[in-house]
Amino acid sequence: MPQDERLLHASSFGAAAVAYAEHRPDYAHAAVRWALEPAPGPRVLDLGAGTGKLTATLVALGAEIIAVEPDPAMLTELRRSLPAVRALPGSAEAIPLPDASVDAVLAGNAMHWFDMAVAGPEIARVLAPSGILAGLWNVMDDQVEWVAGLARISGSAAIGPRDTPTSWRAETADMHLPKNGVAAKFGSPEQAVFPHGQRRSADTLVATIATRAGVLVMPEQEQEATLGRIRAFLASRPETARGEFTLPMLTGVLRVRRL
Repeated sequence: MPQDERLLHASSFGAAAVAYAEHRPDYAHAAVRWALEPAPGPRVLDLGAGTGKLTATLVALGAEIIAVEPDPAMLTELRRSLPAVRALPGSAEAIPLPDASVDAVLAGNAMHWFDMAVAGPEIARVLAPSGILAGLWNVMDDQVEWVAGLARISGSAAIGPRDTPTSWRAETADMHLPKNGVAAKFGSPEQAVFPHGQRRSADTLVATIATRAGVLVMPEQEQEATLGRIRAFLASRPETARGEFTLPMLTGVLRVRRL
């Protein structure tokens, strides 16, 4: 994605902060535990924390949390829902923390927005020796037939290659590397996936998809057409046409250690 388009997508969430907080899923606890397993201590930075979906899971697991988020509207929602968490304005490229002040940096559905040529050294700066960087992504399990059909009907702007396990590994395997050829600040990547799910109805699943960056930046007519196709598909499927259902998901993790 070109830099100007990436910035447009990355800045689109603020206008939908309340809907994002209401509809986006949390993260599989097993995935977060695996991400943190090699960390040298309990201090965790949730970077690009959004409205606090990953932050809340980290709180539940007993980590010592600091959250950093660049978008003021998203940060407001995070502070509202998790008032006990220290939450600061900042970005992956300018982290408002001292050197070696955290043992792990986690990013929930956010690392793909980072400019790792700048963010990589900055993340390495705030990490303690042997600290961990981990990106987590919630993906729809397209091994389930109706989910694969939903991905096809939605189009790649709504459900893209990072959003299904079929291509998630390839899309994220080098996400920690700078794109300018500079040496990485981190060691060899490890990837793992963990079962997850989210209770949805047809309406709330449409609302969830509507918070994706590719949908948020669509022209209004195209957005309405895309969401209309998704509603019609969900109404046509016995798994999703009536009442609540569990959306089959996985939480994928990319984990690297600071060199």
